[in-house]
Amino acid sequence: MSAAAPDPVAGRGPGSASASVYNVANLLTLIRILLVPVFAWLLLQDGTGWRLAAFAVFALASVTDKIDGDLARKYDLVTDFGKIADPIADKALTGAALVGLSVLGELWWWVTAVILVRELGITVLRFVVIRHGVIPASKGGKLKTLLQIVAIGLFILPGPLDPLRWAAMGGALVVTVVTGVDYVVQAWRLRRTAAP
Repeated sequence: MSAAAPDPVAGRGPGSASASVYNVANLLTLIRILLVPVFAWLLLQDGTGWRLAAFAVFALASVTDKIDGDLARKYDLVTDFGKIADPIADKALTGAALVGLSVLGELWWWVTAVILVRELGITVLRFVVIRHGVIPASKGGKLKTLLQIVAIGLFILPGPLDPLRWAAMGGALVVTVVTGVDYVVQAWRLRRTAAP
């Protein structure tokens, strides 16, 4: 009987106990992290062409987030590295975009501050309560991510700041705050349930 061929996507045999850190999902996450400084540099350049290039890089990086998550789940490529690096990549990309837009005077600093404080706060909260259990990503959290990407993308595109952009950012801001409160409540319940 011949040995089973290794899975070309996972880079491991189908009988392996755990996914190798060297897989395509983690590679896409790493590429997304490397695209962040490229995106930030493009965003801060002057001219329509540079803004369109920044939008293209932002869109590409955002798409890799969807693809690497789908691949990790479909081919069982979930790793500890991916669990840590993926949210870091997401927050680095959105953070660079928000800060860059605020530096350019196109987005109020308080909007950037609210979103970043929520994102960093929930990340810290997850680590604090991890010994009691994992707070799963909610549908609201996924909606928050989608709304942030759409709103930021609209702001990156060159052109006057129209009501559509502000409406999208307002929606993203509201969902960001509401889901943040929900995660805090979940963490409190998790810790209370796990307490002796």
